[in-house]
Amino acid sequence: MLTRSGVLQCAFGMVVLGASVPVSRLVLDFPDLTGQAGRYALAALAFLAIARIRRLPRMRLSMGDGVRLVALAATGLVLFNVLLLTALRHADPAVVGTVVGGTPLVLAILGPLLRRRRPGGLLLLAAVVVIVGGALVHGGGSADPVGLAAALGTLAGEVLFSLFAVPLLPRLGPLRVSMYSCLLAVPMLAVALVVAGEPARWRVPTAAEAAGYAYLGGLLTVIAFLAWYGGLNRLGPERAGLFVGLLPPVSLVVTALIDQRMPALVQIVGVLVVAAGLVLGLRGSTLDSPDPVHVTEDGGAQGGLRVEPGADGVGDLPQQRGAEVGIAG
Repeated sequence: MLTRSGVLQCAFGMVVLGASVPVSRLVLDFPDLTGQAGRYALAALAFLAIARIRRLPRMRLSMGDGVRLVALAATGLVLFNVLLLTALRHADPAVVGTVVGGTPLVLAILGPLLRRRRPGGLLLLAAVVVIVGGALVHGGGSADPVGLAAALGTLAGEVLFSLFAVPLLPRLGPLRVSMYSCLLAVPMLAVALVVAGEPARWRVPTAAEAAGYAYLGGLLTVIAFLAWYGGLNRLGPERAGLFVGLLPPVSLVVTALIDQRMPALVQIVGVLVVAAGLVLGLRGSTLDSPDPVHVTEDGGAQGGLRVEPGADGVGDLPQQRGAEVGIAG
């Protein structure tokens, strides 16, 4: 059963992410991993400030919570970015976007299976429709074996960004999950950038790059993560995953407005196909029904409707080479 708030949170998170493409162009020339580490450091500080303002009670993490959070940060944020950068060096952005666009189908299959349920036929069909629409928006391209393998790894990171969070959200809530994952990602990325030799290429960011990372790390990541995890907690991964399909159409529309050019007809058709897939996936579900989980301010879970408020999702928009491929790291 769906709730209108969950639908709006997932959709809002994806719209915010997709609309950030023009800002992403500002940081393409800055060292990649260094920029990502700074981005998540800014986001972590913002989450800590929100937690302090809201006087969020401290909560003791279990060993299982800690393992899942480390796995989430390592796969959904750090490896996602490392593999994305590798993929974009060996494949066209359209190929990477199309491969990672398979996220809705993977979540539609794995989400129910992890709860020992059979995947719904209608949701699987809807996920395929959304993927086809995204592929039409992205267009074609080429890739070598390394690029294709890295793109598949990026897809895995995108999926794990949501799946590792699912068991954490009912107890910890979107704010804690977002905050801890960003905090953990910073030292991991610091190690990765040292291994990659980026300190030798470090430089002071330009004013435009600093402004871009301030927006992407301090505002976009915070809003996107909170909205996505809030919606994910309400809808479950299989239905929430459908909204990843909004990224290519939103990015296309915003880019067309900024560049003042009309998209190709096939891309417009792709947008309509994505919309049809979303309608199909949500068909037959009841909005405004009670949520199965009530996340309280101290992280406790009860029956009810309220979920720890936030303004998410994604998450996180890949900022490199104009690829709009997902919400993870």
